Amino acid sequence: MKIFNSIDDFTPGNGTVMTLGTFDGVHLGHRKIIERLLQSAHGGLETLILTFFPHPRMVLQDDNDIRLLNTIGEKCGLLAETTLDNLVIHPFDKNFSRLTAEAFVKDILVGKFNIRKIIIGYDHRFGRNRTADINDLIQFGEAYGFEVEQISPIEIDEIAISSTKIRNALLSGDIALANQYLGYEYFFSGTVVRGRQLGRTIGYPTANFHISETYKLIPAIGIYVVRSIVNGRMVYGMMSIGTNPTVGGTTQTIEVHYFDFQDDLYGADITVSICCKIRDEAHFESLELLRQKLDEDREFSLRYIASRSSGS
Repeated sequence: MKIFNSIDDFTPGNGTVMTLGTFDGVHLGHRKIIERLLQSAHGGLETLILTFFPHPRMVLQDDNDIRLLNTIGEKCGLLAETTLDNLVIHPFDKNFSRLTAEAFVKDILVGKFNIRKIIIGYDHRFGRNRTADINDLIQFGEAYGFEVEQISPIEIDEIAISSTKIRNALLSGDIALANQYLGYEYFFSGTVVRGRQLGRTIGYPTANFHISETYKLIPAIGIYVVRSIVNGRMVYGMMSIGTNPTVGGTTQTIEVHYFDFQDDLYGADITVSICCKIRDEAHFESLELLRQKLDEDREFSLRYIASRSSGS
């Protein structure tokens, strides 16, 4: 898959079959659209997805509180797993939002992408102030010589419901449901930084993670089973997202205790996939009681890992 960081960087060949959208999560609903896109490409036509960054809501609504399932890097990685030919990530700004519908079609879809077919939702709106709809797009297709295939209301609802359910599931700590809709384990990537180093005093040293992308959605506070590829091998562990109330913490942290692993990870960039939730965060009256609970968490995690390995 070729990645282009601007519409202007893309040079069309014989023509494209394309779709556009945020594709946040690249979940099972999105993958149905991608499959249809791939099936429509024949006769030397290339497949293309047009997406935008920053998210339009960040620009048009000054919505700095929006949380996304994927960073732009994660989205690229997930889409690269498909056989998609081209991904165009165009910088979204207010100037771009002011393009008229016809200018968008004529100058970009036709002029830049040499479009032959577009697969789009029946409820898609575009152009300045989002005044144009699917009927306008069909008329433009007839005028400029490209086909418009509509995604049905049922399919659109499935995609929208999946995205909403994934976010809500993660925010409530229901990792199992989120992973079911995603079709993969929810993950984040971060840099290991120095923490308070309290975990090692009770036998549970942790890697403290810093995620630079503030728009990345972090699941609910709680304790989770996780896995990572570290130094070329798969390692499992248990992760705490929370404030460490037992030791008087007030700032939310993300800490992972990896099992049977002693390598120095400071400064390393690591991806953490979340397998399942163990329990909610709790306050304990002493570090000894916390340690005993962590022993139980470890036993739960090891049983879970063993069940995955056996396929049961």
